[in-house]
Amino acid sequence: MIRAKFYLHDNTYFGFQLTGHAEYAEPGEDILCSAVSALAINTVNSIEELTSDHLIAEVKDGYLRAKVRGEVSQASHILIKSLQIGLCEIYKEYGDEYIRIFFKEVS
Repeated sequence: MIRAKFYLHDNTYFGFQLTGHAEYAEPGEDILCSAVSALAINTVNSIEELTSDHLIAEVKDGYLRAKVRGEVSQASHILIKSLQIGLCEIYKEYGDEYIRIFFKEVS
């Protein structure tokens, strides 16, 4: 199962963490893992390419964590919110057997 956690401060998205594998199909044929990976990697790449925010990202097999350090631009907030929308749509289509989404408000 994929666990997605989104980090917020004052209703502003500033990071996310993805862990696990969907196990919807065999490795290399798992469309859910591919979809989640594509959305997440595109989010990281877009923040790095389209903003001047300081993004820290850590990637391992079955793990991706990305957080904006310092001031969070409106663009980064929107890009991370867009990832959340995409993952929620996957959740609606396939259910909590494969993906769960959490939110953590950080003060």
